Amino acid sequence: MGRNEIVKKLEEAGHRKIRFAICDIDGILRSKTLLLDKFIEITEKQTGFCDVVFGWDSSDVCYDNVELTGWHTGYPDKKASIDLTTYRNVPWDNNIPYFLGDFGQDESNPACPRTLLKKIRNQATEMGYSAIFAAEFEWFNFLTTPNELAADKFHTLEPISPGMFGYSQLRPSLNREYFNELFDLLSQFRIPLEALHTETGPGVYEAAIRYDDILQAADKATLFKTAVKEIAYRHGIVATFMAKWNENLPGCSGHIHQSIWSNDQSKNLFYSGDKAKPMSSMMESYLAGLLYCLPEVLPMYAPTINSYKRLRDGAWAPTTVTWGHDNRTTAVRVLNGDAKSTRLEMRVPGSDINPYLAMAASLASGLYGVRNGLKLDTPAIVGNAYANREVTKLPSNLLDATRQMEQSKLANELFGEGFTNHFTKTREWEWREFGKAVTDWELKRYFEII
Repeated sequence: MGRNEIVKKLEEAGHRKIRFAICDIDGILRSKTLLLDKFIEITEKQTGFCDVVFGWDSSDVCYDNVELTGWHTGYPDKKASIDLTTYRNVPWDNNIPYFLGDFGQDESNPACPRTLLKKIRNQATEMGYSAIFAAEFEWFNFLTTPNELAADKFHTLEPISPGMFGYSQLRPSLNREYFNELFDLLSQFRIPLEALHTETGPGVYEAAIRYDDILQAADKATLFKTAVKEIAYRHGIVATFMAKWNENLPGCSGHIHQSIWSNDQSKNLFYSGDKAKPMSSMMESYLAGLLYCLPEVLPMYAPTINSYKRLRDGAWAPTTVTWGHDNRTTAVRVLNGDAKSTRLEMRVPGSDINPYLAMAASLASGLYGVRNGLKLDTPAIVGNAYANREVTKLPSNLLDATRQMEQSKLANELFGEGFTNHFTKTREWEWREFGKAVTDWELKRYFEII
């Protein structure tokens, strides 16, 4: 649908306002509501959007260590563009028209996650490939409100249902209105789900989003997280996509499924058609690239302090640079199905990812392997990858992972120095903010006894 068609449709429907959003470095959507006339004006050009959205953290505290923006630049407006192909209506908010935007035409802003993904996607297109991706998320749901959480300082958290009920038919019936709205409203919001079910843990759900071109897949994954939170609010529920909210319960994954197809999407280039050698040569090189780059781009898969609480042995999350056939203990799971379903599952990401960055990291790594003809130099893991002491371990905290990426020539090659420098500085900031915090663990351990 072109610009004129969209404008006509909005006017005929009687809409007087629209909403559009930009994704920040943490995967948080920063949005504005615009008068329809203003929207019509800026669709012919660009609009200003304060670049503080790349100059502060998830709590709106300004970074003191980045060059891109800050008090030293005065936090100016940068030129943002609205992507009309992202048009959808919000069914739980009077069908208000909704669009995503980015800073794709502003070369002075290399930090924009959506712009970075478009850049990597273009590389695939130039190589004659179409990248097909999908995300699946796990998240916990609690009977509370944001105000109650703040007043209680997150101490009393009541899940919407008790007990460990993975793949339960029973538990969703306790909150059937919420459960059904998730499936139905997300579909109306152009985020079709392939599956929705409970996972093991009190009040935890898992959703698999329908696969698509990588840019649309990342759009859907980013919108999904905010949409779930908004729909949850309607039912007196707060949804969390923290990677690990409780040390005694499983963490929440954000796995990324991916395959490379011909440009016209008629042929899955990962599929070999040979039962004796189920992976094509391209799939092997792509997989080798994923593994080779993984330690040097890890913060793009595990971007928070909390991410690394999930990456623990025996916790349904990988801790090593490994791969295996349908093996859920490895970093990458190879799924050899038919010509349509053969794919790779990157299992490192948690549900706290910025989908644009995690998908950009995967595609850039895989294409690196293809371009350089990388060979798989490690065998498939059979059995428990946690018990294998011969394989490379992933960094176990955000600081170590960030330092490795910051010093990586490979990361600069894949993403550009501008992005890599800005992103790693924001992760360093995150570590510093954590370092000065006094935690409940410290109070319990030291308050009386020391």
